[in-house]
Amino acid sequence: MPGRKKHHHRNGGHRTTTTNNNHQKDQKPRPAKEASPLPEQALPYRIEKSEIYGRYLVASRQLEPGELLITEEPLAIGPCVSGDPVCLGCYRPVTLASDQYRCPACAWPLCGPSCSGLNHRHGHTADECQLYGERKAAAGELLTDRAGPAEVRDLYELVMIVRILLLRQHDPEQFQLIARMESHTEERRKNAVLWQHYEEKVVQRLRQDWQLEDLPAEQVHEVCGILDVNCFEIGQNGSKARTLYPSAFLLAHDCRPNTAHTDDPRSYAILLRTSRRVREREALTLSYAYTLQGTLKRRSFMHEGKLFWCRCERCADPRELGSDCSALVCSACREGTVRALEPLEQAGDWACDRCPHRMGSEDLERLLDRINNDLESIDVHDIPGLEKFLLRYRNVLRPNHYLLLSAKYSLCQIYGRIEGYLLPEMSPEDITRKESYCREFLEIVDILDPGLTRLRGLIMYELHAPVMVLAQMGMQRGQISRQEFQRRLKEVVKLLQTSRDILCLEPEGSTEHAMGMAAADALIKMGC
Repeated sequence: MPGRKKHHHRNGGHRTTTTNNNHQKDQKPRPAKEASPLPEQALPYRIEKSEIYGRYLVASRQLEPGELLITEEPLAIGPCVSGDPVCLGCYRPVTLASDQYRCPACAWPLCGPSCSGLNHRHGHTADECQLYGERKAAAGELLTDRAGPAEVRDLYELVMIVRILLLRQHDPEQFQLIARMESHTEERRKNAVLWQHYEEKVVQRLRQDWQLEDLPAEQVHEVCGILDVNCFEIGQNGSKARTLYPSAFLLAHDCRPNTAHTDDPRSYAILLRTSRRVREREALTLSYAYTLQGTLKRRSFMHEGKLFWCRCERCADPRELGSDCSALVCSACREGTVRALEPLEQAGDWACDRCPHRMGSEDLERLLDRINNDLESIDVHDIPGLEKFLLRYRNVLRPNHYLLLSAKYSLCQIYGRIEGYLLPEMSPEDITRKESYCREFLEIVDILDPGLTRLRGLIMYELHAPVMVLAQMGMQRGQISRQEFQRRLKEVVKLLQTSRDILCLEPEGSTEHAMGMAAADALIKMGC
């Protein structure tokens, strides 16, 4: 999610699943209603079933933007699968240095002795600590500054799996709620690379290295599948975790979803709302991949981890609903635009719309990976570096390409916020540049992630400042009329009102909610 990652084009905090359970909303199964634990009239949605797609949610009536659909605490929570160590209590970053505080009983790194997640059911519990403590040599004591990223990743991957398996004994009812989720074990078994990874890194490690011989291998694989298919990545204020929720996993997938979700930084509860108007009987959807990635990368991400090829309206459109965020400049004629000929054919060719030039998908992926690596090598606060990146690839990628949008979004956030580039000391040219990037980015967000979405609220908040400052400068220097000044002030008010309305839906204590309150305060000071 933007604001929580170094660069927002990485696959972010969205839950993923497969075609046998959740599905694309543009396909029309014949549904059969499923009984709900609450009276149907009390819910804004109902659960339906299809032989093709399994269970999914549809609106039980017309829903307006911002309606709360689901709020629920996690059934299970644990660290993300990453080479970056985190505290097992609060999921904030820690180091593996010798002076890092560690749990005295099990030796796993913690943020400190007063961590709010110690002995908490959503954090580092006594049961977990005892299990790790009895296996220090094969677990916590391996987490030193000599451990490479792969070893760190492998150990942290085990944490949530172990937590779920511990529920078998300590909370069987909760375990059963998880066990009923789809795992697609048989499909995963056919994927030799995926199956072997979990067999070696998880099953054998738990049963042999950790001497948990009583764990049935099949059940461990089942839990691994459930996590891959159904988990959400969440995080606020520096923490980063993955979670399983009781019913949020039932939402279908679409690359232009009609819901948005966030999480409470204290309870880790998910809050899922409609982001725009939803018709009665329309499927409720979210995006499992990051919305502002291109089709090739989104589909590849979902298939590799979630075993399905997305076939939604956006994926089927070479122009991605008019956003063109996968388009390249033709390297042959330099005038045309290169797009996928058949976007739903992952290995299909890409072709110029003005000359005979074609490009294979493998060559294209190599090019995108190289450019992405170049972007990732730039420090997130390096304004000159990001500007050079935009110049370097402006004749390779079309202006709305997702990799250029990623750099522009970073610039939207840091222009006006870091030393040497604070608003009072910025040149009119730099302020204009920030405004331009914000407008370009907002135009794409309005297509791909419209309505009451966090990303839209954040970018509107960023846009209001340069519009206001440039209006004041223009008025003071006699460059604009009073009528034009008033027009720009009205735009500032509208930007602040919309960002307030969106960001104040975020949980108290989150960075986004604080920005929403700042927008509200600015409106009060303007007399609005």
